[in-house]
Amino acid sequence: MINKYSKITEIDVEFFAKIVGKNNIHVDKESLKTYSTDHTENLSFQPEIVIKPITSVEISKIIKYCNKRLIPITPCGARTGLSGGSLPIYGGVTLSTERLDNIIEVDKRNLQATVEPGVINKVFKDFVEKENLFYPPDPASQGSCFLGGNLAENAGGPKALKYGVTKDYVLNLEVVLPTGEIIWTGANVLKNSTGYNLTQLMIGSEGTLGIITKVVFKLIPLPKKSITLLVPFKSAESACEAVSAIFRAGLNPCSLEFMERDAIDWAIKYTDVNMNISDNIQAHLLIEVDGNDENILFKECEEIEKVVTSFNCSDVILADNETHKNTLWKLRRSVGEAVKANSVYKEEDTVVPRAELPKLLKGVKKIGLKYGFKSVCYGHAGDGNLHINIIKGKMSDHKWDKELKKAIREIFTLTVKLGGTISGEHGIGYVQKEYMDIAFSKKAIDLQIEIKNLFDPNKILNPGKIFI
Repeated sequence: MINKYSKITEIDVEFFAKIVGKNNIHVDKESLKTYSTDHTENLSFQPEIVIKPITSVEISKIIKYCNKRLIPITPCGARTGLSGGSLPIYGGVTLSTERLDNIIEVDKRNLQATVEPGVINKVFKDFVEKENLFYPPDPASQGSCFLGGNLAENAGGPKALKYGVTKDYVLNLEVVLPTGEIIWTGANVLKNSTGYNLTQLMIGSEGTLGIITKVVFKLIPLPKKSITLLVPFKSAESACEAVSAIFRAGLNPCSLEFMERDAIDWAIKYTDVNMNISDNIQAHLLIEVDGNDENILFKECEEIEKVVTSFNCSDVILADNETHKNTLWKLRRSVGEAVKANSVYKEEDTVVPRAELPKLLKGVKKIGLKYGFKSVCYGHAGDGNLHINIIKGKMSDHKWDKELKKAIREIFTLTVKLGGTISGEHGIGYVQKEYMDIAFSKKAIDLQIEIKNLFDPNKILNPGKIFI
């Protein structure tokens, strides 16, 4: 149950201005409107004030004050999330981390980097690549999303298949707790069996347990070579079936992405990429291998081609230069925005064991026929993560508003039945919290709520998300 929150007063505004300076607080209509949305559908919740601190000490002072006054705080970064995680559901303070944007240190001796949460993912990736180092997590919004948001949602991306997701690269975190204390959660070491793992607890907690102000990442050596393949299939289910077969053959691509026909068609129109696709092609797999020996990579591509040819595919397309490769990845990374530009939609972020992808895809289409909606599916097929975009199209407003939740519940129930869960990388946030009972027993949910209450007894930090 949510506490009764206090409204922002002039006295509060004056207090915040003393901490961060008048130029770093915003109460004007335009700013409040800007910070009322993220990339989640068409949802909008307006804060009462936007505050932009620059240090963990400033954040600590703001949180202590808000905790005492029972003012809700919603942390936000680049606001590229897809589950409403940074929406200020109860008004109050939106606390932006955009000024905490320093790459503090790259430790080449230990292959580590210390950064602040407002650094853009790709800016960080490009920075460490100049030192021949590699930070693999690469969500579709990598050119704009902040590392802090990646931590909040435990973001993945195409390279997660071979290299893992955000949590696999975090050694230590500086966190401001909802009661204002500043702590470090771990140690800057590769092995740590000292007490409970507070570092991993924070990652994926969606800003409900604390505000991350510094992060120590593990880095790895940068692979020198990569080869990209585009494989067209005459059946979407055949494309999904080919995915697990590639791994059963002992092959280990760094990325393996699925796009059904509508997804790639819409992306082509959205990006103006010049690409012709035969009428009989219904899906594509975008596959990439990487390493340091190009001869080994070409042999791996030959083995992949042998596998996929037994699944009703057409001629495999090899990206024979960097421009061609970038074009193919531009299409894949543009699918989400292309879908958004075409229609009112809802995006679900299901994940199943990869061998169950054909059953999930077939089930989604069957549920769509039952409820009268079209779906456009794509995603990180190599790790079983299927993004299901439910398109409103000609669906009536009544069905969209009243019936769709039943359909989503059926999709999630099928997902869990297949051994999966309801979010792979987008998080639960605001829009998926009513479905948590599908993924967890009541006891498992109660335990997580108790953790939230322990960290945040007054429920001031990012309220309205995940459970409450």
